[in-house]
Amino acid sequence: MSEFQNKKNQDWKKILDSEQYSIMREAGTESPGSSKLNEEKRKGIYHCAACDTPLFESEKKYESGSGWPSFFECKPEAFETKIDYHIGYARTEYHCKKCGSHHGHLFDDGPQPTG
Repeated sequence: MSEFQNKKNQDWKKILDSEQYSIMREAGTESPGSSKLNEEKRKGIYHCAACDTPLFESEKKYESGSGWPSFFECKPEAFETKIDYHIGYARTEYHCKKCGSHHGHLFDDGPQPTG
């Protein structure tokens, strides 16, 4: 278990802003279109805001039309998954493998990679 998985709520509140805490530690959902990462176009690596683990390469990002940043592939070993029934049906929820922070859900209706 990593040092991050032993942190208490008050520790996370010192590291994350209130919106990050709501999303990452309470599995909240940001409003569609509100993320500054939606318009991010620079090349590079997207990291976990809680523990800095590399999660996605910018080349794997695509415009899903959902209002949330979307990727068709993550870094190997970046995430753990679990089934989430919070809205009445099963969804695959992604959590950072290092710190356990919530990063969203898997949707299989996006475009295929173009190579």
